[in-house]
Amino acid sequence: MRATKKLKLIVKLAVLALLLLPILTFGTQAKLSQYEFAWSGSVTATAYNSMESQTDSTPWITASGTRCREGVIASNFLPMGAKVLIEGFGDRVFVVEDRMNKRYNRRIDIWFRDYSDARQFGVRTIKYHVIKA
Repeated sequence: MRATKKLKLIVKLAVLALLLLPILTFGTQAKLSQYEFAWSGSVTATAYNSMESQTDSTPWITASGTRCREGVIASNFLPMGAKVLIEGFGDRVFVVEDRMNKRYNRRIDIWFRDYSDARQFGVRTIKYHVIKA
């Protein structure tokens, strides 16, 4: 009997989640409208963290001289200091403070504190929006 009640609860929660998903997505898009964008686009995104094998000999220092932290991204095609919204990360504003190897000219690399989180993110295509300064 208890297993049946648990199963019914799980089914109700799943249905509720499916019903709320469009509302939650709309809320995220509505938050994006509070900014004015200089431009937007789609690019390949990867993830990195502060391991010497993924960076240079100063893995915690960005190309701009700041310390790596949540919200830092690396990109060669975006200007240093540009503020960027990345769809799928809610209303978090990222800042370009690092650069990548020269061969990656149309890519965004997102810094993650944990190696496992960076691996889980993997490689994917993302939509980004550069906030007008």
